[in-house]
Amino acid sequence: MLEVSNLTTAYNGLIAISDISMAVAEGEIVVVAGANGAGKSTLLKSIAGMEKPQSGAVRFDGQALDALPPHRIPTCGLAYVPENRRLFPRLSVADNLRLGSYLFRKRADREAPLEQVFSLFPRLKERLPQRAETLSGGEQQMLAIGRALMTRPRLLMLDEPSQGIMPKLVDEIFEAVKTIRASGVTVLLVEQRLVESLEIADRAYVLQTGRVTLSGSAQEISDNPEVRRAYLGM
Repeated sequence: MLEVSNLTTAYNGLIAISDISMAVAEGEIVVVAGANGAGKSTLLKSIAGMEKPQSGAVRFDGQALDALPPHRIPTCGLAYVPENRRLFPRLSVADNLRLGSYLFRKRADREAPLEQVFSLFPRLKERLPQRAETLSGGEQQMLAIGRALMTRPRLLMLDEPSQGIMPKLVDEIFEAVKTIRASGVTVLLVEQRLVESLEIADRAYVLQTGRVTLSGSAQEISDNPEVRRAYLGM
């Protein structure tokens, strides 16, 4: 579904990722792991068109994404939830979700994905009139994921969805990722909670200083002694 070939991107004049190649097959959960500054967020931004690669190619279902402006990429079926969520803080939960369905504003079933969103995150339904800025960190993450699902994606990219939220809500987020995959949406997940990520993933890539240093099945990565020492403290 997603093919990244020899991708190199500079951020603020410095090479952030270098010669990265990876792939995500339809129906998978694929994890991208690595320490802070390894280039994980830059990789997702490059795929989503938020950063312009210096070289390489990104293809989604055979279509070149790197040739498209960022606002066109969601129309291909790819949704991106950034690390900082990028909600509209003074708008209500309901309005943030409606903005996610902007691509379908002329369709009678524009708000049909709301049923899936409320099934995943029932508390969003309870908070529809509230401004996004009044939500807890975990609730804001739920809203960001819900808004992305309103675009009816085939591939959902999540950047550090567990960052800055309570442990109890972290579990809910990971359960939601499993349910999203079960609904037919492929997931590319950047996450520092490697243990929890590998438990739900099919495959993983490990980045170090902007390069892929390890790749394989989730079980292979979990069993790798280097990964266990560096990321699992074992």
